[in-house]
Amino acid sequence: MPAIRMRLGLLSAALTIALASTSAFAQKGQYDIGATDTEIKIGNIMPYSGPASSYSVIGKTEAAYFNKINAEGGINGRKINFISYDDGYSPPKTVEQARKLVESDEVLLIFNSLGTPPNSAIQKYMNLKKVPQLFVATGATKWNDPKDFPWTMGWQPSYQSETQIYAKYILKNYPNAKIGVLYQNDDYGKDYLKGLKDGLGSKVSMIVKEESYETTEPTIESHIVNLKAAGADVFVDLSIPKFAAQAIKEAAEIEWKPAHFLNSVSSSISATIKPAGFDNSQGIISATYLKDPNDPQWKSDPDIKAWNAFLDKYYPEANRADAFVVYGYAVAQTMVHVLKQCGNNLTRANVMKQAASMHDYVVAGLLPGVKINTSATDFAPISQQQLMRLKGDSWERFGDVINSDVGG
Repeated sequence: MPAIRMRLGLLSAALTIALASTSAFAQKGQYDIGATDTEIKIGNIMPYSGPASSYSVIGKTEAAYFNKINAEGGINGRKINFISYDDGYSPPKTVEQARKLVESDEVLLIFNSLGTPPNSAIQKYMNLKKVPQLFVATGATKWNDPKDFPWTMGWQPSYQSETQIYAKYILKNYPNAKIGVLYQNDDYGKDYLKGLKDGLGSKVSMIVKEESYETTEPTIESHIVNLKAAGADVFVDLSIPKFAAQAIKEAAEIEWKPAHFLNSVSSSISATIKPAGFDNSQGIISATYLKDPNDPQWKSDPDIKAWNAFLDKYYPEANRADAFVVYGYAVAQTMVHVLKQCGNNLTRANVMKQAASMHDYVVAGLLPGVKINTSATDFAPISQQQLMRLKGDSWERFGDVINSDVGG
């Protein structure tokens, strides 16, 4: 009897191994948590409320784009399960939502979460967990650090490179300028400020006044008054849309008319310019890497036609004057491209490998000549921009597309 029991035990063990092997072969590919034969779970954190809520349309656009992809059959036969939470632009809440996405929802990755302070709050956690923090919606230079943070990657041009472009323009066109700076008192604002100072170099003394604000302040009017009082005739405005609109209105009200440079993250017509008033905003200079769908020159452009068709079907209530809708459309395409390149190897390591292997990738919605390039040592996908000036009710680009690599 003992021998029979042993043979039955061996038979049972062999059957278990056989079933496990059959199950493994039945799967299409290799997976980490968050991916299966039928689904890819993508996490996202957006400020659907709070001082940066104007950016929330990015998350809504991304959700609509993934719905489009799913309707067309998904990615290599897998449907995207896009889970997006609100953090109110509050870093402690971002930490809470990131933990929920990783540990409870068990997403494969977190994609395009918005803001420098929020992403800074979860960067170490994401890298410790070895979960991709991919294409973060912030231009802080710190996201391009593959050596220390191999699981974090940016997408848009860096803040420092953008303000270096402004600095070069100011030095050439306003050599005797007295510069006043408004910046948000956090990593986002300080990163932009560093780029400006680096760009000015030995002429950094041209900055006659720096004013920082907190996102909890109801208004930044007093800061604008202080900049005017300092005698500034060039205004470098490094603020998010809510405060950028306030700055433009206040400058008009106190009849301060400096040459005005506005950071690109607040260049939205609907979120910043329209609330500030078109009359108050004429001549403001900013930078861009995206096509403006409201610019007549793109009326017959295939990219913008495809964008409009996408919105008609999947996000009809979208404000088509909002540049953030184009942004969401473009970055969502990049995410889909990376997942397609992963094929049937949907491990977190392979997601990062594919994200770091893009060469001259062209995304619908980017300006002509702007291409995405990454490598194992370069986690800055986009490094080209073009200056633009507000004229009438739209932006008018001028000059060449500039390679804006920091130090370049």
